[in-house]
Amino acid sequence: MDVTACLKTLLLAVRQYKSNKGTLNSSQLQKQIEELSTFKCSRVLCSGQVLPSECLSGLLEVAGDPNTSHILTGTILSLLAQLASDDESREALHSRYSVVGVLAAVIHGNRGSAEEPVVLQCLQVLQRLTYNVRILPYVSHIDELLNFLTLNIQLKNDDISKACLGLMANLCRHNQSVQAQVKCQSNVKAFYRALINFLSHSCLTVVIFALSILSSLTLSEEVGQKLFNAKNIHQTFQLIFNITVNGDGTLTRNYAVDLLVDLLENPKIADYLTKYKHLPVCLSEVVGLLYGKDPDTAAKVLELLMSLCSVPALRGLICETVLRPPAPRLQPGARCRAPEPCLALLRWATGPLQGPEVCSLLALSLLAELFEEAIDSPLSVSACSFAELLLPELWVLLQPPDPSGGESLLKRHCVRAGRSLTCPLLCGDDVLKTLVSQHVCADLCTAQVELLLSHSQDRFSLTCSSSTSQLSQMCSETVLKTLELMSRLKDHVDDMEAVFYRILQDQRMITPLSLALTSTHRECVLVALRVLFKAAPLPDFPTVILGESIAAENAYQQQEAKLVAQGGGMLETRVPAGKSFVLSSPNSPTHHNIDSLIEKLRNGMEFQEQIKDVHMSEIIDVYEQKLSALASKEGHLQDLLEAKTLALSQADRLIAQYRSQRAQAEAEARKLASLLKDTEQRKEELQAEQGDLLVEMERLKTDSQELLRHNSRLQAVSDEHQGLKGNYNQLLCRYNKNEGMLKELQAAQITLTQQAEGLKRSIETHRLQRERLCAEVEQKEQRVTALEATVQEKHAIIAGLQLEVERQVEQATEMEESVSILRRELSKTEQARKEAIIKVGSVYPLCSKKQPHIQNLWHHLFSVSVFIPHVWDFLSKKLNRLHMAMLSWISWIYLFVMPTSTHPTRNMTDVPAYACEPSSRGMADRCLGVVWSVEGWVVRWGG
Repeated sequence: MDVTACLKTLLLAVRQYKSNKGTLNSSQLQKQIEELSTFKCSRVLCSGQVLPSECLSGLLEVAGDPNTSHILTGTILSLLAQLASDDESREALHSRYSVVGVLAAVIHGNRGSAEEPVVLQCLQVLQRLTYNVRILPYVSHIDELLNFLTLNIQLKNDDISKACLGLMANLCRHNQSVQAQVKCQSNVKAFYRALINFLSHSCLTVVIFALSILSSLTLSEEVGQKLFNAKNIHQTFQLIFNITVNGDGTLTRNYAVDLLVDLLENPKIADYLTKYKHLPVCLSEVVGLLYGKDPDTAAKVLELLMSLCSVPALRGLICETVLRPPAPRLQPGARCRAPEPCLALLRWATGPLQGPEVCSLLALSLLAELFEEAIDSPLSVSACSFAELLLPELWVLLQPPDPSGGESLLKRHCVRAGRSLTCPLLCGDDVLKTLVSQHVCADLCTAQVELLLSHSQDRFSLTCSSSTSQLSQMCSETVLKTLELMSRLKDHVDDMEAVFYRILQDQRMITPLSLALTSTHRECVLVALRVLFKAAPLPDFPTVILGESIAAENAYQQQEAKLVAQGGGMLETRVPAGKSFVLSSPNSPTHHNIDSLIEKLRNGMEFQEQIKDVHMSEIIDVYEQKLSALASKEGHLQDLLEAKTLALSQADRLIAQYRSQRAQAEAEARKLASLLKDTEQRKEELQAEQGDLLVEMERLKTDSQELLRHNSRLQAVSDEHQGLKGNYNQLLCRYNKNEGMLKELQAAQITLTQQAEGLKRSIETHRLQRERLCAEVEQKEQRVTALEATVQEKHAIIAGLQLEVERQVEQATEMEESVSILRRELSKTEQARKEAIIKVGSVYPLCSKKQPHIQNLWHHLFSVSVFIPHVWDFLSKKLNRLHMAMLSWISWIYLFVMPTSTHPTRNMTDVPAYACEPSSRGMADRCLGVVWSVEGWVVRWGG
């Protein structure tokens, strides 16, 4: 069976299942889906044809039905997972079908049982479908999906949490509407805490998912600034590079590279990366991945290198890593880099046209970046040596593709040829220009331009489709790049100048120039202007037609923008530029130009009527007829355009009516489906009742046969009735006894029935108690969770207190050191005291000359004797001021024996404040002994 037959069978099975959702139809549909999965027909299913579209729409409708069995839904999800593995199919699923809304509805319908395999499978398919795709905010059930994801991420169930983290990372990346919805949730702080806890997870994939979500949500907020600050960002860099180099899974590597690319968009983080000390080694390891890896890995590595090239400070390092021969810079245990990374880059850039397109385009773009950086730098020698290998391979890429490949192969050739011409266009110095001219020939450029111009003309036909228009745009850009290269090499390659100017005067060049000059891309406009400056001075260059084409292109773009603004959609047809006149009114400049041309012809006729041409009137008549014919054609084209515009508006109205009718039909279909469902349920109930009635009928039939047999026996008994009449009274007594027993049994049956009802009520009471206990258990669990959070906060407080205790211990150690220093100072003070006593003895003779002042000294000594107990108490309290207190006391004692003229009489108020502060008891005793010895000297002197 081929794919078409399988699709027809599948569509029939879907319709049968929708009409009757029985077990047989469900198994038949599941079998057809499994059979279709064996064909690997992702391109056919997403081609946009009627039959595959109806099949996919039917399958999505079945999957979105909440009454569909989980087994059938899982089979449909397996088919969608197979389609999601292809980029083209994934893009078609997003553009033509509401796959995300259907899968979100499936998850929403099973949100109560998140552990179901169908939920996990649905999350995994959604993760594949939403990778590198921006989800629009009006997708159905997107709010419920985000709530489900945030809730299950906080529950920390490994399988579900991992899938939810991956899907959340996809939805939040580069999608501000989803980010705003997540931030507006009430439990966003708890969600942030759960993500931060995932950063210490053992699975690196989970860590990358959590980092990606945090970078999307909090990079511009305070939480993100704390997570990605200068202290933590180096660990993030190391993690990303380790996963990129040593990761065994493509999924984890892809998300790690995407995370680094997103982080580099922040200038501060890009500056941190330039200061990362292990960056050269990491770059060497990353470049080494270009050898022996699959295309997906190579594409991600090239994407990472291109993103790093966007940082100006890193371009030189990347250029040096790729172009310069390897030096022994790696550590002994590190992975060895291949001898020539540029060869691996060249291999991916010059792969076959049918190979992985993304790798080839990224490799060519990276080569252009490297050459742009290497020119006029110390690496120019390495760039020239590499250019000798690169240029022959690039010219191979410019060879025309196989015509049997179709439009898709030609599109690939156009895109790759445009990227291939970027490197030779950078040949600014003479050395590179000479190398390029050695490998370029005029015939190759001519063949390339002829091929592209022949396909760019299809853009302006009336039956031009969007695909053909896109192909024409690609061809035009590549033609202009080829012409720019020819203009640079026209003086270095034989016959290049003649071919170049001949192509510029070709009428078909109007299309590429008009498209490029009206383009929104700066590079396309610059290239077109450079080519136009070369072509404008040529005598046969169609300047007027180019102006009309540019005007038509601008008018079309304005009309297109107006239709988009009005919601009327895009125009399906295009005004043929370069092949028809610009539609104008009688007051337009074109109409005035025609009138002036006729007037000039008439003036020329009157001036030269008698001299040169007597048949000028006939020529004027011919021109007037042609101009009138052209004017009529112009009016006809204007009428056609207005009719087309009217038809488009009518088509829009019909489309709106069709959508409204389709919505009504779908509502009626859903209503009929619900009625059919109720009818099926009623039918099943009636079938069950019919079975019960059949069983009852069989039982009654058996009873009637038993009664017949009993009747025959009674007939035999009636024949013997005369002989048994004597036993009648005995049987009557037995009958009365049995009747009494029957009444007792009936009473017992009533009692048992009442007991059974009591047991049912008791069971219901116990069930309610069990539900209440379950609710209480849930409340207790919530309280336990809150207490655990409180315990964590207490642990944090305890940790702070422990730090405070350590600081106090350090202060105590410092105080002990201060005490030891004071003890040494005390010993010095003791020595000074002894020296003071000696000095007091030396001043003793002077006291004989100062007898009149003895009485005053006596009073002062008495005051000292009264003040000493207070000093004792103060000195015992202040150990740290001992040294200064002792010096003060000794100096005060010394003042008593000095002459009065030098030191007048003092009292206790003259004692310094620090002299009254406490010290040790032993020192006070020694000071008191000195005072009393001085008093004895004074008494003896007075005597």
